[in-house]
Amino acid sequence: MVAQSLEKMSDLLNRLGYLQTRRDRTPNLDLARDLVARDDMAGIQEIAKNMWNDNKNIHGDCMNVIYEIAIIDPNLITQYADDFIKFLKSKHHNMVRGAIIALAEIAKVKPEFTFKHLDEIKKIKETGSDNITVDKSISALAYTSAANEEYSKTIFPYLIDQLSICYFKEVSEHAERILPAVNESNKAEFIKSLNKRSDELSGSDFTRLKKIIRLAEKL
Repeated sequence: MVAQSLEKMSDLLNRLGYLQTRRDRTPNLDLARDLVARDDMAGIQEIAKNMWNDNKNIHGDCMNVIYEIAIIDPNLITQYADDFIKFLKSKHHNMVRGAIIALAEIAKVKPEFTFKHLDEIKKIKETGSDNITVDKSISALAYTSAANEEYSKTIFPYLIDQLSICYFKEVSEHAERILPAVNESNKAEFIKSLNKRSDELSGSDFTRLKKIIRLAEKL
């Protein structure tokens, strides 16, 4: 896609944090909320196109706006799902992080898409450069797994395996993110996996894990 020059930015793009010389992301969040409130599909399309802008600050802000839209209503950005898969290979960590955040939301409403791209999502889980990227990849897998029995049979064993090998400080966080994929038929396996790790935890981590186990037991 052809990037716009800074001299010809639209009124919409001029609302981005970078073009307002802001260091915080409040303008981007405000823009996302406004686009959703107005159901402005043309505006969303313009922001989505500029995820490919040559200016890294602009494409980063546009990715921020798009994934904030996804968090509010993922149905509004499912048509850009292929773009997010491409961004998983970006050399810019913020674009990878934004893409997996968006894909985690898309998995809630279009799990058939994320199921087709399990390998790419698993790779991000295993190579992610920051906690948010790793956590959101687990969420994407969990929401996909929750969609139906076929997906669960493929994905849930992988999620359980991640619980068994992750750093002890990550157990509660990962378990909480996997919880949407837990149901009556697989909860015993989930609880068994958590109980095996519980002796490694203490304090708030232990309390959090026990709460997750109680929630799973009620399913």
